[in-house]
Amino acid sequence: MPKNLFPLDNTKKFTDQKHVGHNRWHPDIPANVTVKPGDVFRADCREWFDGAIKNDDSAEDVRHAPLPGVHVLSGPFHVEGAEPGDLLVVDILDLGPVPQEVGDAPGQGWGYTGIFAKANGGGFLTDRFPDAYKAVWDFSGQVATSRHIPGVRYTGITHPGLFGTAPSADLLARWNARERALIATDPDRVPGLALPPLEQGALGGRATGDTRAAIARDGARTVPPRENGGNHDIKNFSRGSRVFYPVHVPGGLLSGGDLHFSQGDGEITFCGAIEMGGFIDFHLDLIKGGMETYGVTTNPVFMPGNVEPRYSEFLSFIGISVDHGTDTNHYNDATLAYRNACNNAIDYLMKFGYSGPQAYLLLG
Repeated sequence: MPKNLFPLDNTKKFTDQKHVGHNRWHPDIPANVTVKPGDVFRADCREWFDGAIKNDDSAEDVRHAPLPGVHVLSGPFHVEGAEPGDLLVVDILDLGPVPQEVGDAPGQGWGYTGIFAKANGGGFLTDRFPDAYKAVWDFSGQVATSRHIPGVRYTGITHPGLFGTAPSADLLARWNARERALIATDPDRVPGLALPPLEQGALGGRATGDTRAAIARDGARTVPPRENGGNHDIKNFSRGSRVFYPVHVPGGLLSGGDLHFSQGDGEITFCGAIEMGGFIDFHLDLIKGGMETYGVTTNPVFMPGNVEPRYSEFLSFIGISVDHGTDTNHYNDATLAYRNACNNAIDYLMKFGYSGPQAYLLLG
């Protein structure tokens, strides 16, 4: 087993660990660990809500989930020799739930999927499902089952929802400016159009004093993906994947977490994956000047692993760019078409005895 450079105790909160991670993107978050190109190592990861969601039959914890504190990320990892303009090459060698006995923390033999209530940010189909719901999933090897969605048994594809490098000060300022401008176009929208910096719940890793205050004040929230990588939620980002991350600051400062036992193509309930804590094994390398050499300047590039479960029979649901409520045609509105496809799938599954929330949870 590779040496664990970021060990965590899944019975303790992130702030009570020896290695304190972070939940904001900022160039001044200090590195926790230094590694070299060519190194192989392990890192433990906490579930994105740091253990706030429980293995029970109530959705109250999802309804009041502490969104200002997500995502709790392991890292940063400083890569020796990495400079702005380079590419970090990250290979995922292995990952999985917490390698210990069944316990109270997500990843210790179980995980969960949640529908966020409209009052707490909502999801993709908030107008149809404005309340909070939760499904707890039990793990048996690669298979997940849920007492809250009976009759479903399937093979998961474990992956991290979120990994990325630190932004430069200039890049961070650009993020904050453009996201605030977007919010200003419709400031009362639910879900919000973006999540601006928020001091409440901010974790700055090992930073102290004025640096810690600046991270809380200006650090970018981790929910949206950006040029540094971040919250991509790509289900095929699993074992065998190779990712090329742009380097924006000395050392790269790679961080990540938000592990999923499984996930559909998109987290349509917002908390749509089967969330868990666990471990991930890496191999790191470095391409000097790689951003310019390969034209990887605005987003990472990744090669998926060849581990996806294959099913010989499946259904595909179609959606079109039409608002069926008002019978209004839109032009090439992919979001509207995808929303219609999701609603069509839910309507179909409800004919087989599942409730609307059960079908929605299952699609995620």
